[in-house]
Amino acid sequence: MTTSRNLAAGAPDPAVVLADETCLDALSQVIAGAFHGLAVSRWLIPDPAARRRIFPGYFQLHVEHALADGIVCTTPGQDAVALWLPADQEPASLPDGYDERLAAVTGPWIDRFRTFDQELDRRHPAGVAHHHLAVLGVRPDRQGRGLGTALLRAHHATLDRDGMPAYLEASDMRTRRLYLAHGYAACGGPLFLPGAVMHPMWRQPQPQQTQIRSTTCDD
Repeated sequence: MTTSRNLAAGAPDPAVVLADETCLDALSQVIAGAFHGLAVSRWLIPDPAARRRIFPGYFQLHVEHALADGIVCTTPGQDAVALWLPADQEPASLPDGYDERLAAVTGPWIDRFRTFDQELDRRHPAGVAHHHLAVLGVRPDRQGRGLGTALLRAHHATLDRDGMPAYLEASDMRTRRLYLAHGYAACGGPLFLPGAVMHPMWRQPQPQQTQIRSTTCDD
């Protein structure tokens, strides 16, 4: 894990750091815990015990992908994580062997995970370079303390500096409201899955405000 960098001088947000391979297991567990009770998660694996067993390995695939091809921001305590994937004219491609590994991890629920991926891909914007916030998760017992906001602000500062838009899929109305407060807007209508509704959202880069000092997790 890299040395921590504060968001701005005097800012109240926790420090944000870049993750590396040593964070893989811990961050996979954080996302699994954060996403365990979501409607889409309950549809993907209806049985809670099976979901708790399978999710860490499933999200490990995504953390590995972001470590290899994107940007993984976390906190010094590794209790929150954001996975960003830069995309050019098309969404970032999945790593070699992804489908085989996905089948090995998800077992009898593989068809639901494939449907989920296909539906997300179908709605993903094409034709413009952007960064995709594939995952933002906070450990359940650390939620409500501004950690997710800190991770968003850190990378948004870089996106705004570089004039780069961002895209994500909010998992419910609560997270949709959070992203609206951070400059995102609806990107088309809701995405209806068999067991859940998700909300594709797009953020245009915003003018940078004058700050005493501004550093981000991927400077």
